[in-house]
Amino acid sequence: MSRKYEGLIALTTKNQEGSMDALVSAVSKDIEASGAKIEKIDNMGRKEFAYTPRKINGAHYVNYIFTGSPDCIAKIQEKLALNVSVYLNKFNRVA
Repeated sequence: MSRKYEGLIALTTKNQEGSMDALVSAVSKDIEASGAKIEKIDNMGRKEFAYTPRKINGAHYVNYIFTGSPDCIAKIQEKLALNVSVYLNKFNRVA
């Protein structure tokens, strides 16, 4: 059974080379490799943090809307945990 999900991912480029577009496409490939099908990618831009955790001033927020099986979220989170550019990820089921 395929369900629709929304994933908000905060990406940081601290100590990273390359553009933000390359980073967004790398994360989308990780999502698709986990068995999901991406419907829409919404780049929300850079937002500054209210305080500086881990010496990071802000991050680029990207909203991914995709469909997949219920177990694909755990697979996606496992892959994103290995990516040093992913600062934060949050997934919700879209009704």
